[in-house]
Amino acid sequence: MSGQIPALPESFAPGIDGVFSDRIGFYSLDSNVPGLSKVILNKLNMKDYGEYRAAIEGNTKGGAFRNYKEMFQKMEETFQFCASCNKLPEHLSEGQTLKRCVKCLNVYYCTKECQKKDWPQHKMFCKKLRLVAVDRLVEWLMFTGDLPLTTDKWSLPAAEVKGWDDWLAIQGNLTPRLDAILSSTNMGALWKNASRPRPEDADLRESVWRVESEFLSRALSVGMAIRLFGLDPYFKPLTIHLAGAGLNETMGARLTDFDELDRMFPGHKGLEVVMVGPEVVDGPIMRPPLTNFGPKTKTFISAYKGLYHQFYEDMVETEKAAKPDLVVGFHPGFHATQGLGEGWLPSLLLLRDFNIPSFFTMFNEMELNCSLQILSELEMHIKGSGPNPFSSQKPEQIQACPNKPPSYCNSHFLYFQGLLEQEELEQPDNSRTYWKV
Repeated sequence: MSGQIPALPESFAPGIDGVFSDRIGFYSLDSNVPGLSKVILNKLNMKDYGEYRAAIEGNTKGGAFRNYKEMFQKMEETFQFCASCNKLPEHLSEGQTLKRCVKCLNVYYCTKECQKKDWPQHKMFCKKLRLVAVDRLVEWLMFTGDLPLTTDKWSLPAAEVKGWDDWLAIQGNLTPRLDAILSSTNMGALWKNASRPRPEDADLRESVWRVESEFLSRALSVGMAIRLFGLDPYFKPLTIHLAGAGLNETMGARLTDFDELDRMFPGHKGLEVVMVGPEVVDGPIMRPPLTNFGPKTKTFISAYKGLYHQFYEDMVETEKAAKPDLVVGFHPGFHATQGLGEGWLPSLLLLRDFNIPSFFTMFNEMELNCSLQILSELEMHIKGSGPNPFSSQKPEQIQACPNKPPSYCNSHFLYFQGLLEQEELEQPDNSRTYWKV
């Protein structure tokens, strides 16, 4: 299903306006390392951002690679610039080459002087960046179908699984499942063709787990939101809208991606997850939302390409889709730029005025605080916020600024519902309570 997506102008370049987060991402890359977005597009065999977005929309074929070696090599080349002076390979003197840090095998330098100058900053993140470099390769196994892992039924009620330690305890020994991934054909092909040596098995097991945690974090965060608002999936079916869904949630998405909710709430009356966003990628999940109750004990996934307030007007108000019991947004980003803020504003006001329980996640505490400020200015009734006990364990590198603290998907959350009452508006800012899980 799709609504009316903002049209691409004839001359389309990365910028800070508009509703496409990847466009803003390309702009951010160039702001830190001029020309880096062009390097990435070249490695994808694309001439400009417009061609990239057309490929994402399915209007043209994306750049094809001749083999795995070329694919992994071009992926690595998108990280090749001097982390100190930001020089790209094309800006180096004749005979000069970028050298990779031998410890993290992630960041590059054009001279020993640049490396020495950058070391006080880089040494704080070198060990973490080594993990990032391994994880971004292992993540490929999500697209080959080797991941995610098969998980077990929950032996505890959802209320007693308060974080990763509890979840891991009910899964028992994961080593046999992890070892099956390590010995898989695709894992072998990965390290045969990647431009770095294969890590030790212990390090690879940890990497597979980190990648798995990012995948599971979405379903477990939705489950936590259900509990926070006191929604009961055993009393009636629940409809959950994922507002602002994009590439991370929908590229390669499967109809089983939220099956962990079925193990979290065994025997539930039915759960529907509708992914809504202008960057939703076509695939098996691109099917109409339910208008009647779905199958009991199963989670039904559907998708709609468009802005959330458009979806609500086109589908919910015309009874082509069910009203939401809960709206979830993974990293909405409305704090980042005016363009995203303008795209989100009608949806945020809709959530507020229709008194819809809403739960959003953020990459870090800074993003959380900025989002809290914006929602407070909109007079949202913010019920709580804090670190997410089901945060992804996989560190995310800021590509154009590697020597900065990494972020983690769904690391923080906030939840709100409706309009703040007048007497609450008059309370001091430090009166807000924070959820403890």
